[in-house]
Amino acid sequence: MPLPLPGRPRLGQAPLLALLLLLLLVVGPARPISFQLPGKARKCLREEIHRDTLVTGEYEIGAPPGSSTGPSANLKITDSAGHILYAKEDATKGKFAFTTEDYDMFEACFESKLPVGTGRMPDQLVILDMKHGVEAKNYEEIAKVEKLKPLEVELRRLEDLSESIVNDFAYMKKREEEMRDTNESTNTRVLYFSIFSMCCLIGLATWQVFYLRRFFKAKKLIE
Repeated sequence: MPLPLPGRPRLGQAPLLALLLLLLLVVGPARPISFQLPGKARKCLREEIHRDTLVTGEYEIGAPPGSSTGPSANLKITDSAGHILYAKEDATKGKFAFTTEDYDMFEACFESKLPVGTGRMPDQLVILDMKHGVEAKNYEEIAKVEKLKPLEVELRRLEDLSESIVNDFAYMKKREEEMRDTNESTNTRVLYFSIFSMCCLIGLATWQVFYLRRFFKAKKLIE
């Protein structure tokens, strides 16, 4: 029986390693968002996030080029109900983290502050790196706590990623069922309304016929 050569993967391990490498290439780390924030302006970024999801982020606001003062902007993160999840005045650089309680639309707003007594402030550079779900987990700490090998850490990350994808599909299926139920209910209501309208029109036409018949008989225009 031939022995496996050292340094080569055994039979059955090659597809697993190939799949692992493919997923690592496809699912890469998210890149931060950068944009220019004009003076006395307010810019917001919105994103829909599932419930019970960990959200982490890092931000950095650069000073305007050629300005003697430092960066000056406020940061506020809220949900659709207006609840403040994170707020920072005169923000320059920092981190934030929170866990969502329900599926909702979350908004991160940067508002530029112009110092009193100055003219127009040049644009400030804002860099925001916001992660949620699998991307927000610190797998280095998990590896240290559970004493996992690098391959086991990647397998754990892919397991969490696959679970997240399954949950997303389950949520999409649930939304599709809700929309289908709404469409069926709307179609049923439209059908009943159409039948009611036809009955009203038929009744109105019948009443008009009998009314005109009595009217013409009263005027002795018909027998």
